[in-house]
Amino acid sequence: MTIPPPPRRKHGKNAFMFVIVTVALDLMGFGIIVPVMPELLKQVTELSAEEVVAWGGALTATFAVFNFAAMPTIGNLSDRFGRRPVLLVSIATLAIDFVIMGLANTLWLLFLGRALSGLSSATYSTANAYIADVTEPENRGAAFGMVGAAFGIGFIIGPAIGAAFSLIDVRAPFFAAAALAGINFIYGYFFLPESLQPEERRPFEWKRANPFGAFQHFRKLPHVVWFILAVGIFALAHSVYPATWNFHGDIRYGWQAWEIGLSLTVVGIGSALVQGGLTGWLIKRIGAIRTALFGYVINVVSFTAFAFAGLGWIAYLVIPISALGGVVGPAVNTIMSNVTPKNAQGELHGASASIQALAMIISPVV
Repeated sequence: MTIPPPPRRKHGKNAFMFVIVTVALDLMGFGIIVPVMPELLKQVTELSAEEVVAWGGALTATFAVFNFAAMPTIGNLSDRFGRRPVLLVSIATLAIDFVIMGLANTLWLLFLGRALSGLSSATYSTANAYIADVTEPENRGAAFGMVGAAFGIGFIIGPAIGAAFSLIDVRAPFFAAAALAGINFIYGYFFLPESLQPEERRPFEWKRANPFGAFQHFRKLPHVVWFILAVGIFALAHSVYPATWNFHGDIRYGWQAWEIGLSLTVVGIGSALVQGGLTGWLIKRIGAIRTALFGYVINVVSFTAFAFAGLGWIAYLVIPISALGGVVGPAVNTIMSNVTPKNAQGELHGASASIQALAMIISPVV
């Protein structure tokens, strides 16, 4: 597939909004399929709800293995060839992944779909690099918060659509997600401008285009490697939730697909409100480091509360508290981005995404 030259547009609010919409649509497609995964796995494997949890964790780990291996390469490619082609190829491959999973009648096809998604899942890290390209350092906290809000908006709408389509057929949400990804690709193909100008790019280097090479390189930059480590430790804890929330709701609370979708919609509302409205203000008010520490404390409290939430309505009470912990990601991204050269932003966010993927390999298995 040939990617056309980028549209001739100036960077600014329009370019920023293009990326926000891209991220929202991408997460909407992902959120659509989450409520039906337990039922699809039960259908494909003919196992009980408790027995398919292990397969759900294995699918998440498969995504993470390929994501971990590929993200630094993808980040380096965006530093060499620009953000736009990387985003477009990623979105197109995601659409193919959803079609494969919608048609899958065997476990190996589901694993193939997750592997493809892991290889191409560049949207978040490349979107962050794009945002770093088009915003000034003092505005990046609010900008990264808006990317997080776009994730939240995608998770408001996506699970609700998935829950509705699940009433038609357990596979219908996958085809709806593929359609959304296709619309997203067409939108970006015609309207997304390139953010990284040719004179700002750098040669592609294989020694930096792998997880360990990227981490080695960032040791030369002040503090960055420690923040990447902090991102990984936090991801190790947080990755429990996207890997098991739908299975957890099915088994512990007896939720059906539409109820799982509803709970994720509430999660998305909290995320959008906090990251879109609170994060930028908080970073400007108390600084990125204090904002990150505040978020970590909130997450410790909310994770503990979820563990003891024996009834579904109690889990709903904890969700708004946990949403406040969403300030962590934008705050840490702001700190790292501000001490990283412009021509290494893709590499930075690729390395960060890669360490999060490594956590996603371990966390679902645990």
